Amino acid sequence: MTDTADQQPLPQLQVNAQYVKDLSYEVPGAPGIFAELAGASPEISVRVDLAAEPLQKNVYEVVLQLAIDAKIKDHTAFIVELSYGGVFTLNIPEEHVQPVLLIECPRLLFPFARNIVADVTREGGFPPMMLQPIDFVSLYRSRMEQAAQQQPQGTA
Repeated sequence: MTDTADQQPLPQLQVNAQYVKDLSYEVPGAPGIFAELAGASPEISVRVDLAAEPLQKNVYEVVLQLAIDAKIKDHTAFIVELSYGGVFTLNIPEEHVQPVLLIECPRLLFPFARNIVADVTREGGFPPMMLQPIDFVSLYRSRMEQAAQQQPQGTA
């Protein structure tokens, strides 16, 4: 008779660590920009990028990169650049590794990165910047479509 309690299955996805890899916050027009902000709403652009690198067998670093620019008319109100990383262990079939790294892992990192952005902008003198949820599935599909378009077409 075998004891199945000793044979616990490995977790499919394990978060080993999360950390701020790089953070930059600038208010180039301070203090004058605060007077301009009183009468206007800033125009905000958000850029999102992802990077995933293997560290060792089944262990990967995933970095969620956010770049946020807020402008009032032609003046920059603030700039936030955040690279928020995580180390993940994946015990899944090889064909699922890339989607998990570029969809599920960033989905786990995002709430923490969102909180950091909100805290930094609030502490910088602005209302907290609350990022809307990101559709990492669409981002992944878009990345795969771009990669497919860049592949050289085979000749018949």
